[in-house]
This record gives sequence, C-alpha cells and structure tokens, in this order.
Amino acid sequence: MATAVKEKQKSNVVLDYLRPGKAMPTVWCAGCGHGIVMNGIIRAIDKTGLSKDEIVMASGIGCSSRMPIYLDFNALHTTHGRSLAFATGVKFARPELKVMVVTGDGDALAIGGNHFIHACRRNIDITCILLNNYIYGMTGGQGSPTTPSQAFSTTTPYDNAEKHFEPTKLAIAAGASYVARTTVYHAPQMEKLILNGLLHRGFSLIEVISNCHTYFGRLNRQGDAVKMINDFKERSVPIARAKSMSAEELEGKIVTGLLHKKETTEFCDVYQSVVDRVQKGM
Repeated sequence: MATAVKEKQKSNVVLDYLRPGKAMPTVWCAGCGHGIVMNGIIRAIDKTGLSKDEIVMASGIGCSSRMPIYLDFNALHTTHGRSLAFATGVKFARPELKVMVVTGDGDALAIGGNHFIHACRRNIDITCILLNNYIYGMTGGQGSPTTPSQAFSTTTPYDNAEKHFEPTKLAIAAGASYVARTTVYHAPQMEKLILNGLLHRGFSLIEVISNCHTYFGRLNRQGDAVKMINDFKERSVPIARAKSMSAEELEGKIVTGLLHKKETTEFCDVYQSVVDRVQKGM
C-alpha cells in the first residue's frame, strides 16, 4: 500500500513542481483560494513543456506573493509593489525566459500601481496573475484599491467611501494585449486562461477573484470559504453572455473569460530592433 501511494504521488504533476522540504500546509488560511490558483498555475505551466529552469516567477509582498516560496522555479520574492519592475529587468536581461508575476490587488494596484500601468503600456512579455480578494489579507484586513464601495474592512469600518479599481479595464486602457478574468471556483477555465496567457507574446493579465473569508468574508458577513466560493459561481457571467446584458443586469456580476486579446508588437522585440539598427549604423 505504501509503495502504491508513493508511486501515485510521484506521478502527481503538482507535487513535481513543489520545492522539496517546504512545510505543509501552506501559510495561507485553511480554505483560502490562493492554493487553488497555485494548482492551476502548476498545471498550466506543465502543459507548456517548459523546464523549471526556463521559468522565472516574481512576487512582491502579500498573501499571494508567498507563492514562489513553494514553487520550484527561479524565484524573486521582492519588495512591496515592485514585482513587475523586477520582472521587467529579468525579461530585458534574459528575454528567452518565461517570466511570470504573482501579485495581489493591494500589491499590484496600490504601491505597485505605476509599475502595473507601465508594464501594460510597454506590452512586455510577462504573464501577470493578479489574485484579487478585495482586501489586504496578510497585514490585517485593510481596504485595498479593489475593495468595493460601501464594503467593510479594518480601515473602512463604517463602509468604503472610495470607488474601486477594475484591474482588467485598467490593463486594457494602459495597453495590455491579453486580459482575462476568472474565479477560484472556475478551476478548469482558470488553468486554460493562464496557459493561453503564458503562450501569448506580450503582457498578459489574468485576474483571479479569490476568497479571503478570514477578513473580507467575516467583515462583510459573506460566510466561510465554501459559501464565498459558491457565491463566485452564482455571480459569474461568461463574457459571451455579458455582451448582451444591460449595465443594470451586470450590476454585482463577475464577467469571466477572455476579455481582450490583440496581436501587437512586444517591447523586447522592439527594443532589440533598435539595438540592431544602432549596431548596423556603427
């Protein structure tokens, strides 16, 4: 029996990508959706056929940014909000590598907002997976740029008076050439969107709506992890159906799927063409 279990574990694609010796369970709260996302990332990467040495994963600070600790790739656990800046430097230095960023709504859109905008603007070949749980989960449940208006957090105890960012709309407006959204409930769709983002030549954003029942769910009385994830299911609308719905019908809904894709020039390619032209002129 022990041998059979060992053989089964050895064939498990997820276990093949985890760093040996890392203590389990993870640092995430029990029921956190971030583990589902890590599973989807692993399965998507496995389908690309890339070796571990061909992949670089960068992250900043936050719950989602702990992910490179567990994944056996070239990893950069950087300072708060700077993961895309570090990733841009890696991509410039080693354009042949597949560069990924795992970030959260606070990490990417608050202190990291400027880096996010300019990575989209450059359309540099980086795959950014933004785990959006509407709150700062690791540091105490503070309101983030995606905390919905009138929602509660530890810094908005009487409800949030600010308007919230929609990361996908910001990315499209800034120039990203592949933009998608899904939730942790839609695991097969998430894996597919991440895979296609990895294969896309240009800046790819995959926003994944994840649950923070420890803070956001508790403070907004949305229930435990199971109830929050089921709520994602009930509120999700595929992009094809959303196109025929009115703004009123879409109020409170989560539009999922590939939202934007455009084949256009990638920044490293353009930069190399400038270098080649200058060298020929010399």
